[in-house]
Amino acid sequence: MRPEVTGFFDETTNTISYVLADPETKRCAIIDSVWDYDPDSGRTDTSSVDSLIGFVKEAGYEVELILETHAHADHLSASQHLKQEFGAPIAIGSHIREVQSIFKKVFNLPDHVVLEDCFDRLIEDHDVFSVGSLELRAIHTPGHTPACMAYICGDIAFIGDTLFMPDYGTARADFPGGDAETLYRSIQKLFELPDDTRLYLCHDYLPAEGRTEYQWETTVGEQRRSNIHVHDGISEQQFVKIRSNRDATLSLPTLIIPSVQVNIRAGSLPPPESNGVSYIKVPVNTL
Repeated sequence: MRPEVTGFFDETTNTISYVLADPETKRCAIIDSVWDYDPDSGRTDTSSVDSLIGFVKEAGYEVELILETHAHADHLSASQHLKQEFGAPIAIGSHIREVQSIFKKVFNLPDHVVLEDCFDRLIEDHDVFSVGSLELRAIHTPGHTPACMAYICGDIAFIGDTLFMPDYGTARADFPGGDAETLYRSIQKLFELPDDTRLYLCHDYLPAEGRTEYQWETTVGEQRRSNIHVHDGISEQQFVKIRSNRDATLSLPTLIIPSVQVNIRAGSLPPPESNGVSYIKVPVNTL
């Protein structure tokens, strides 16, 4: 039986979360969940992920794994909320250690703060694991961040921020630890998959002209033919120039400061201080 994929679009952050379900065993994985955060008030909310939770319960699925494609910089992960709800472990690519090390310095976290054990499972490149009777294979796809992973399940792939829809291009590569050359090489790994492989994206943004409805499913063949940044025939040197020029025009994501501090902790807020309140640090003139 083919896996069932259901996407949940959060328009505030342009993020798509997924439920990947095995119809035979009724077991599922939840991929790239969203925890709502108001940057003006500092308040969190679970409205976005609650709709996903309701779907899972109504479908009678058993959550076997909570997956992250990377440590997101544009939304907070709801993985801890999901873990409390379903008791499933949280997994991410093993190179999250590099991301944690980078941002531990950015936010000047004390030496005694241990981040390495925040995730229940670290996935290595080429690891094979299961969700019900479904077999998934991990491919390390760094460049946007050092820890990016794609998860392949038969003829489908969840590719995080590596690629967007062909009319919007590719992920940025200018965050700490990002690299345009590395991103190009990671994209080539995805382009080695069969042309009819369905790619599920973590984000969609509408282009300035043309399409007026959000989409988050494409194919390897469509990307190779028409991605505006990296279609067949674009060399690594050309891509690096395109990506670097584009990145120079971009503002930082609105939620990067709270997102990174939460997401390197597997969706947990920083530990409460003596008054019982958690605080998000804002580095000045740093990012």
